[in-house]
Amino acid sequence: MAVPNNPKMSDIQTEFGGSNPIQLSEYYRGGSNVPSNVTSPNGPIATSGTITMGSFRSAAAVTVVSLDYLVIAGGGGGGANSNGAGGAGAGGFRTSFPGGTTIDLNPGDYSITIGAGGAGHNGDPENAGDGASGSNSVFQTITSAGGGGGGGAGAGVAGGSGGGSGQGQSGVGAGNTPPVSPPQGNPGAQSVPEERGAGGGGAGAAGSSITGGNGSPNSINGSNVTRAGGGGGGARNFPAVPSPAGSGGSGGGGNGAKGGGGSAGTANTGGGGGGAGRLPGTGNFIGGAGGSGIVIIRSPANHPLSVSPGTNATSSTGGDTVATFTVSGTLTVN
Repeated sequence: MAVPNNPKMSDIQTEFGGSNPIQLSEYYRGGSNVPSNVTSPNGPIATSGTITMGSFRSAAAVTVVSLDYLVIAGGGGGGANSNGAGGAGAGGFRTSFPGGTTIDLNPGDYSITIGAGGAGHNGDPENAGDGASGSNSVFQTITSAGGGGGGGAGAGVAGGSGGGSGQGQSGVGAGNTPPVSPPQGNPGAQSVPEERGAGGGGAGAAGSSITGGNGSPNSINGSNVTRAGGGGGGARNFPAVPSPAGSGGSGGGGNGAKGGGGSAGTANTGGGGGGAGRLPGTGNFIGGAGGSGIVIIRSPANHPLSVSPGTNATSSTGGDTVATFTVSGTLTVN
């Protein structure tokens, strides 16, 4: 409906929605019910102060745009333990594509947060410890939790996906922490009684006793890409230990090290960092850093998207517009 020529607040509430009792601030232009692009023949709707009721006459109806999303947090950092540290968990992986519940937004500007990967633990000199957890990625109501750090002096850290335990340590880092449905990740693994750490969880699978869990594929941008793999466990570099270090899970998980520092998770995949392991007193002894996260938004073609800053990008697929954020920035829905 159009707002009548002589509108009452109840008429405006019927057209635009709003709470009961009515809160006047909801009807400022750019407020929760009146997007900044709403126009009126009687002059602009106020953004603060006094609202002129007549300015709502024939105001444009609120446009709602349904957006698909993929939100991946930063992966955790690998642990350090001379007997082999755990690989880190991948960043939380949450998506609506394909066939999930979209997010409905009015045209306007929206903040996007890209989570950084967690730092690997520096074990020099002989200082076993857990890696740092990754940071969250956020798009509106969707928050993906940073991956848990790999265990060094204990079990892996809980997170979007959890870290694997360090050698000889009990317990595992829980995944899907905090819990959401569907789950955003998987747990890390428990180390076996050999001189090596366990793998961190990935978006598609839990970690194993040595390798990182695999990530999950998604084609929101038109290409089927696997992201959010867990980090591999590290191993002690000792002739009596035949076992190799663990490889990272598919989708950017960093490899664990035997006799050195773990590999970093791949940037903008949310991959977990690999665990470090070595002979005491020899070589680099730092867990691999987690890979940074990513946010991808997909919109119908009649509502193109734009992004800032310029390191982020837009593209098209299947007639839709895709916005890819590799750093924090602003999404504009047109």
